[in-house]
Amino acid sequence: MTTSAAINTNIAEHYSWGEACDGWHLVKSQELSVIEERMLPHTAERRHLHQRADQFFYVLSGEAQMEVEGQLVRLAARSGIFIEHGRPHKIHNRSDQDVTFLVISRPTTRGDRQELE
Repeated sequence: MTTSAAINTNIAEHYSWGEACDGWHLVKSQELSVIEERMLPHTAERRHLHQRADQFFYVLSGEAQMEVEGQLVRLAARSGIFIEHGRPHKIHNRSDQDVTFLVISRPTTRGDRQELE
């Protein structure tokens, strides 16, 4: 991807994850990953950690709950949370509406995820 090209979810590489959730790679490099994700109501990802990658989750719309080392943090629209590498975490959508959010990872999380459940 060239730095002068505009990107959006209509043209970004798409993937499915979890319980029918969606992701779009907005930036995909070894040094940096920026993904927009959409979680359907009443879904969650699996608890995991990353050995190297630090991550920042930023909610664009809806409301999510991030479980970090057993503690729940409410993430309303236009709020975010930084997760350092090595910290177990899991995002939940316990609402009746979709949640869309950005996941910014440095470096990429490819090959760096350790499942905990």
